[in-house]
Amino acid sequence: MKKIILSASFFVMTPMLLFITIIYYLYLSYNQTRQFRTFNNSVRSVAFAALPSLENVVMDRIEEKDAKVELVRLFFTKYDSPLEPFSQDIVDAANSYDIDFRLLPAIAMQESNLCKKAPIGSYNCWGFGIYGKKVTRFENYKEAIYTVTKTLSKKYKENGLETPEEIMTKYTPSNKGGWAYSVNYFMNSLK
Repeated sequence: MKKIILSASFFVMTPMLLFITIIYYLYLSYNQTRQFRTFNNSVRSVAFAALPSLENVVMDRIEEKDAKVELVRLFFTKYDSPLEPFSQDIVDAANSYDIDFRLLPAIAMQESNLCKKAPIGSYNCWGFGIYGKKVTRFENYKEAIYTVTKTLSKKYKENGLETPEEIMTKYTPSNKGGWAYSVNYFMNSLK
């Protein structure tokens, strides 16, 4: 009989315990919501006072010119070329003479492995005016860059020779196509 009484008291106490637990959780929930609202209200008033100034804004615009310089710089860096500090000059010269900025690095790669096999002290990475023992020399890389670019524009492009295949017919006439193929390959790697 004692067992039955315990079971009956258990059934009476369980709903009461559940009711008290629900009330307690509602109370906790209410207090947390009230504290959260208070916290949110104080943050809102502070957030407007702490807006960042425009001087800390990072611009997300990249100019095309900068991208070209970076492509050339990365190309020169990848192959450990002494031309890397002259990446901006390559792009500036190409823009000045209206030729593809990729042409000069591609020819330099084809002709001298980006200056690694150029005649010593010539600054001539483009095989420009080199015939047998005759070597065209420049005072520095910058002079070479602008001279070769100007020549490609004035003596090649203005005569309708713009693509590596067309340039090859005058630049290296004895070549049977490998020069143009390689120059195109290196130009494509600069995209």
